[in-house]
Amino acid sequence: MNVGLITHSEKKTLLEDFCVAYKKILEKHQLYATGTTGRRIEEVTNLKVHKFLPGTLGGTKQFMDMISRDGLDMVIFFYNPAMVNLKETSLDQIAKCCDRYNIPIATNIATAESLILGLAHGDLEWRE
Repeated sequence: MNVGLITHSEKKTLLEDFCVAYKKILEKHQLYATGTTGRRIEEVTNLKVHKFLPGTLGGTKQFMDMISRDGLDMVIFFYNPAMVNLKETSLDQIAKCCDRYNIPIATNIATAESLILGLAHGDLEWRE
């Protein structure tokens, strides 16, 4: 399965910790991330991550293009909920894209853990 990993700057450490905790599950799948996030995940886990450009330099668009081609089976996007205006942010755009193409998306640690454990149990095989 193809797992998309993306995060706002303030949540990068949380995503790194998540990937360390679930490394044994993630290593069995293809991982995709925007540039800096992907590099940091590789550094802390030694997992192979297919990296897009940094989000602000086109990586978010590349990420959404992969979703629209049905190239991702799930997305984990840890965002900063303290952002004043979430309207038309990368979260809004990616969440709408996931909804349009029926891609499961987690935006917090509790949902991400449910998705990753479901992935380990084969609950996302309907995507194949």
